[in-house]
Amino acid sequence: MTVARHPSLHATPTEATLEMPTQSLSSAPRAAPIHQVPGVYAARLVAFGGAALLTWYGYTEMTRVFGNETSTPLQGLLLALFTITFGWIALSATQGIAALFAPRWAQVEAPGRLPKGRTAILMPVYNEDPSATCAALQAMGEGLADLGVGEAFEIFVLSDTTDPRVWVRETACFAHLREALSGVTPVWYRRRPRNIGRKAGNLRDFVERWGARYDYMIVLDADSLMAPRTILRMAQRMDAAPRLGILQTVPVLFGGTTVFARIQQFAGRLYGPVIARGVSAWQGLDGNYWGHNAIIRVGAFAACCGLPELPGRMPFGGHVLSHDFVEAALIRRGGWEVRMDTDLGGSWEGSPQTLLDLAARDRRWAQGNLQHIKVVGARGLKFSNRAHFLIGIGSYLMSTIWLALLITGAALTAQSLIYEREYFGDTPQLFPNWPVFDAKRMIWLLALSMALLFLPKMMGVARAIARPRIRKAFGGGRRILAGAGIEVVLSALYAPILMLFQVQQVMEIFLGRDSGWSAQSRDAATMSWRQAFTKHWLHWLVGLAASAAVLWFAPAQLVWVIPVLLGLVLSPVLSRASGTPATAPIFRFLRIPEDINPPAAARRAAALRPALRCVAEVTPAILLSSPDLLQKHLSSEPTDGTEGRRSLDRITARAKIAEAESAEEAVSWLTRSELIALLGNPDLLIWASERPAIRGPLRSVGQG
Repeated sequence: MTVARHPSLHATPTEATLEMPTQSLSSAPRAAPIHQVPGVYAARLVAFGGAALLTWYGYTEMTRVFGNETSTPLQGLLLALFTITFGWIALSATQGIAALFAPRWAQVEAPGRLPKGRTAILMPVYNEDPSATCAALQAMGEGLADLGVGEAFEIFVLSDTTDPRVWVRETACFAHLREALSGVTPVWYRRRPRNIGRKAGNLRDFVERWGARYDYMIVLDADSLMAPRTILRMAQRMDAAPRLGILQTVPVLFGGTTVFARIQQFAGRLYGPVIARGVSAWQGLDGNYWGHNAIIRVGAFAACCGLPELPGRMPFGGHVLSHDFVEAALIRRGGWEVRMDTDLGGSWEGSPQTLLDLAARDRRWAQGNLQHIKVVGARGLKFSNRAHFLIGIGSYLMSTIWLALLITGAALTAQSLIYEREYFGDTPQLFPNWPVFDAKRMIWLLALSMALLFLPKMMGVARAIARPRIRKAFGGGRRILAGAGIEVVLSALYAPILMLFQVQQVMEIFLGRDSGWSAQSRDAATMSWRQAFTKHWLHWLVGLAASAAVLWFAPAQLVWVIPVLLGLVLSPVLSRASGTPATAPIFRFLRIPEDINPPAAARRAAALRPALRCVAEVTPAILLSSPDLLQKHLSSEPTDGTEGRRSLDRITARAKIAEAESAEEAVSWLTRSELIALLGNPDLLIWASERPAIRGPLRSVGQG
């Protein structure tokens, strides 16, 4: 059978180029002012003014603990570290209170009305499971068709995949998705041979090649899912607000099956709305963007969000990693509104399934957020955007500050136990220098710190119980209270382990180590005890040593540090348990409304996945032996990125295939780069597939 060289249906639409100039951080464009509603300023006063007042109060109370003096360097260091930590906790609490001032934006929505503009639903992928991403896209596409608005949207898979085995699975699933949505919603696919700029570069390539074709783009992550009605409402809200550049939803963590994922999902679903409303209240129209589950005005994005390369070497220089914060700041600087609407709902994403998965993701996020040190001072940025940068930077530095606070407190305790205090100086004096430490005031300060720390959680619990609809969705008030108690205990145990991970990450970044770019782990995997101790031996050793020191020198202080020490001592056990399925009866209390009553889009995506998994079972060897699968791969318009120059990989791949006696043998002989060269060159692929040895029945390598 001869394979057609030129597929009749193109993988991408006709290019509609849109210029996306690179922006300067040292000069700002002129832009029309945007006026906030009064509630935004009240929310900022409560959030930041309240946090400042509480921080000052904590500082003054701590100085009184030391008798209004810090006579030693350790006392001065403890005062400074405590003040920073207390201020950070205070800000999280006052942001929750600021939720009372959250604005209500006037909306004009109609369930069956077509949006005025054309919207691209973008799914950027990088070595992801294509059966999961295409199932989600098909569910969303079908849902939009059911609403009667499918013609206003187009689906675009933007692949940065570098693994050739994932690539062939992607093209097979793309062909299946396009066929499933034929006549409903157009589906396009583009794979970049070179991953310049990572996800930000992926989106920039799309905008520059096809941006003029679309009015809006909805950016997803590989684990994103959105309700079709939410997608429609977002497009309609963009129509109703001509100066709105980015509209961000509040994604809910959903779909996790492990203990660790359940903890994150429950916390996000119960406490997240309070925190999100607080952030939405003080940022107003100077909002932020989280890189996914948001709709963007393409023209505004192209004009304002061309990211520059940062000066210097990685990890602080080079391409912007956490591009979303920067894009939000630049589009707002350009005179466009950026808003987060907390009332939209219907927006979900996956969560890391294990503790180690979260740590791996945090490594990339830590580098991206710390890289913002070079961006926060850019000209023309708004207060809220600078605040977002500083909060993001602080979120990763706080673990180091918290650890330094614990070490300094331990050092002061050891000093008081080991060294004798000199009550009389060298000069004659009538009264001794009694050591001053107000223990009662210190206990009050710690109690206040804990109250501020738990205030957003308590507000989330109170909100859920007080509202019958939410209370019923969680399964009742008792289930909410029990789940919150379990979440608090388990989160407290995991916190010190995450603290040490983040301290290590920050040290690596400041030592100049780049995080690289690897695919995220989306599925749970059982960890062996050997792996658990290999990953956590240092945490375990630190916990044991610290526990022994406290028990020996200051057993009375054990009650204050037992959550930290217990988490570290049990770190191998906790990490291994984090990836186990949450099947025990106790974890039923951590179920969220989406677990109890899954949304229609999630049910449809789950129903589609088995068929797509079968589609995705294709391998390079099967591809070479199947004219139908090869035709589908060719219809994705593959390229290996070596056009216009001689490719040694193509030459060596051709020579190896010529000597192979089966498709499996040919593929097994090829290096990764040779396999990419083969899959990206239609002429070479067709030549290989037409060889009699390759077209024969599949057999194992080495079979006679």
